[in-house]
Amino acid sequence: MDAQKIAVARKCLEAAYDRTMAFPDIVGTLISAGFEGYAVDYRCHTTTYFLPDGDHVVLENRPSEGQVAAAFDKDGVAAQVRWAQANPPEYSYSAFCRNVKDFGCAGYIVSFLGRRVLYFGRTADTHVEHFPQ
Repeated sequence: MDAQKIAVARKCLEAAYDRTMAFPDIVGTLISAGFEGYAVDYRCHTTTYFLPDGDHVVLENRPSEGQVAAAFDKDGVAAQVRWAQANPPEYSYSAFCRNVKDFGCAGYIVSFLGRRVLYFGRTADTHVEHFPQ
């Protein structure tokens, strides 16, 4: 992957943590750069960004507190998504990551093509959120 695309992915990852870009802006930036989606893995502490040709880049996430709980609580994860969507002053991506891990979320896959995010647990239980229309 070329250095410019890697820089865009890194900028978007950092912007999520620094709260300098909202999720819709991050999605728009990544789509404009040619990405088709990304996957966050809380157990490996990575985010992988994918291009349509299969090329990808794996970036390290900032450390987050806690472990992924054994049981997947779909309602708890959904509540955290609603919190993130509301974007209140106390919201932070780091807190979101910690909280969804407490609800058993091992990671999530964002599909720009499918306009959805699939959250998954250690037992492969899932919760799907569709992008707002």
